[in-house]
Amino acid sequence: MATSGWTTGRVLGFDTETTGVDVANDRIVTAALVMREGLAGLSRTRTWIIDPGVEIPEAASAIHGVTTAYAREHGRPPREVLEELAQALAGAMADGVPVVAFNATFDLTILEHELARHDLPTLTDRLGRAPGPAVDPLVLDRALDRYRPGKRRLGNLAEHYGVVATGELHAADVDVDATLDVLGALVRRFPELAEVPLTAMHERQIRAHHAWARGFNAWLRENGYDRPRPTAAGRCRAPTPCPRRCWPRSCSGPGPRRPPSAWTCPPARPP
Repeated sequence: MATSGWTTGRVLGFDTETTGVDVANDRIVTAALVMREGLAGLSRTRTWIIDPGVEIPEAASAIHGVTTAYAREHGRPPREVLEELAQALAGAMADGVPVVAFNATFDLTILEHELARHDLPTLTDRLGRAPGPAVDPLVLDRALDRYRPGKRRLGNLAEHYGVVATGELHAADVDVDATLDVLGALVRRFPELAEVPLTAMHERQIRAHHAWARGFNAWLRENGYDRPRPTAAGRCRAPTPCPRRCWPRSCSGPGPRRPPSAWTCPPARPP
C-alpha cells in the first residue's frame, strides 16, 4: 500500500446526493467518482443516477435537482449501481488509493447501509477491514484552521481557498471536482500534508474529528441546545463509517460562537 507522496499519485473523489440525511434509512439518488492522476492531474469521471424505489422528498430535490419522476425515468436499479460503486471504491482502497470526500463519514456510511439493504457485500466485507484510506478536506480544514469564523460547507471552503466550481454545487460530479480542488488548495496552503503517510493521515483525521466533537458538545452545552450528543461509544471514527444517523450538512460552520458542520453519531436510542 502506498504510504507517502500521495498528492502526486492517484486519488479517487467520491460524492453522493440522497433522499435525506438519515444514513440508516435514506437512499442514494446520484453518485460520482472522479479518478485523478495527482490532485492537479487529468480526471476520469463516472456518474450514476439511481431510481431509489421511494419518493424523493421535495426538499431533497430542491437541493440536488433530481425529482422522483426524473429518477424513475432515467435512473438505474439500485443494486446494479451500488455494486459498481462498491467495486470501484473497494478496489481503489485495496490498492492504497486515497478516497477523497467532503464529509466522508456521511457518504461512506450511507453507502454501507445501502449495500447491506440490497444484500450486497459492504466495503468492510470486501476489504476485510474498515474502509480507507480516506481524506476529508472538511476534517483537515477544521483541524488546520480551527478558529476561522464562518460556515464550512463545501461552497464556503471553495470560496475561502479560491476554488471556482465547474458547475452548480450539489451535482455529485461538480461536488467531487470542487472537493478535490479544495484539497489541492489545502495542500498548497499547508504543504506538510503532502509528507504525511496515508495511514498516519487517516489516524490524524480520526483524532481531529474526536477533538472537534468534544468542542461541539461543549458549544451545545454552553448555548443550551437540547439535542442528542455523541457519547464515547456512539461517536464516529471519522472518516470511517458509523452505524447510525448523523448530523446534517446544514449545521453552521465552526468558529468561536457557532456550531461547526460535520457528521457525528448520536447515542443509540433504546428500543
